Amino acid sequence: MIESGRPRLRGRYGRGTLVRLSPVILTVVIASLAYTTPPEMAFSRLLPAAPALAAAMWPVLPTVLLGTVCLFLMIGLSLVFPDLGTWWTVGGIVAVTVAAAYGSHLRLQRERTLFQVRLVADAAQQVVLSPMPHRLGNVEIESLYLAAAAEARIGGDFYEAADTPYGVRLLIGDVRGKGLPAVGAAAAIVNAFREAAYDEIDLVNVARRLDASSTRYNAAFPPEGPMERFATALLVEIPREDRRITILNCGHPPPLLLNRGKLRVLESATPSPLLSLAELIGDHYNVDTFDFAPGDLLLLYTDGIAETRARDGEFFPLAAWMRRQPPTPPRELLTALHRDLLHHSRGRLDDDIAALAVRLCET
Repeated sequence: MIESGRPRLRGRYGRGTLVRLSPVILTVVIASLAYTTPPEMAFSRLLPAAPALAAAMWPVLPTVLLGTVCLFLMIGLSLVFPDLGTWWTVGGIVAVTVAAAYGSHLRLQRERTLFQVRLVADAAQQVVLSPMPHRLGNVEIESLYLAAAAEARIGGDFYEAADTPYGVRLLIGDVRGKGLPAVGAAAAIVNAFREAAYDEIDLVNVARRLDASSTRYNAAFPPEGPMERFATALLVEIPREDRRITILNCGHPPPLLLNRGKLRVLESATPSPLLSLAELIGDHYNVDTFDFAPGDLLLLYTDGIAETRARDGEFFPLAAWMRRQPPTPPRELLTALHRDLLHHSRGRLDDDIAALAVRLCET
């Protein structure tokens, strides 16, 4: 399973060390300039900048120690150059060091809070997006998830797979909205699928169970604002023996099927109602069947992928991109998709993104 947020810029180890040592380097540079230049230039007045910089990256005690070093350096310079205005600079060093120590303390508290929030987000991710098995029977599966919200690990997109008595069943969907407000609704749908996928004989009843769960959740936790919270969803059933797949599409982007270099968009003849809207527009669900042979690659995705924009506003050409892909395992397909999405958007995602790549193997 591939789960990632924003692209990480990997710098060299030496560069990171230089950044962490920059307050010390700054102190040495200022002290050297103050000692080697005429007193009128008064470089020593810049010494308070060193503990201020340290507060951005060091704990409290090292920040205070650096401020103390700057204080003694200033006193030493005053012995060499008596007319430096020592007491004004000493007072500035003391004041800045105290403020820097307090700032360092607040920063560390925020970092600890953020760490705890990330632990909670990881736990929520394990509930909504449990680890996906790489293979169920003769079906290979890989997943991709990218959250648009800053520092988020999970958003409103969801997916799940289940190896049931009726074959492998897949779910992918998208709750309207982003970040934490959509997580609860996504969890309700995914949990309902985990039960219904094993209990219900056909996908229509599975869809009805998902709609009921989503409706109950929205009734218990109504959305903020005038817009209703609804979700698109796509259900796929891959029987064990039959080389055909069954798809029930509740207003979701259609899957893409790559068969020997030929791309097919698996459009539904009659789309089914979105989750939470069946009471308003009726629960008339439609099931479509398509050929699915060994070696075929099936891509299920949320609209965040097709709507990923470049800086000039151009959408990511998903169908054309998929058509160019060679026969490849699902993991390599999603790795390439991840890379090209980030390249197309320059690392800036405006919506949550989820995808499942599925391949049928020879039995």
